[in-house]
Amino acid sequence: QVRLVESGGGLVQAGGSLRLSCAASARTFSTYTMGWFRQAPGKEREFVAAISWTGSRAYYEDSVKGRFTISRDNAKNTIYLQMNSLKPEDTAVYYCAVQTDSGAYSYVRSYDYWGQGTQVTVSS
Repeated sequence: QVRLVESGGGLVQAGGSLRLSCAASARTFSTYTMGWFRQAPGKEREFVAAISWTGSRAYYEDSVKGRFTISRDNAKNTIYLQMNSLKPEDTAVYYCAVQTDSGAYSYVRSYDYWGQGTQVTVSS
């Protein structure tokens, strides 16, 4: 069982920045691929970014490339999502997730454990 706790969401104006954090309880955290997803009202949960267990590889959804950066600190069992140049269309609940087995990094079904989510609201 892995417990994930997100933090750092909030209300920000368009063009602003936020940094999300996700702390994991797993002792084997450093061996897992981690991902960030988001879900806007009335829409399906969608992939945002993922990072390999070493942190050497990062993957992004096209609309956030160049604006968002995913990173991890395995010593702290924590991953981060630095979000810059935020847009109103980035408004959603953001979730972090753990992939304990192999699978496509952008698929919701590839992830086994999820946090409770943190709300990000970008005003125009």
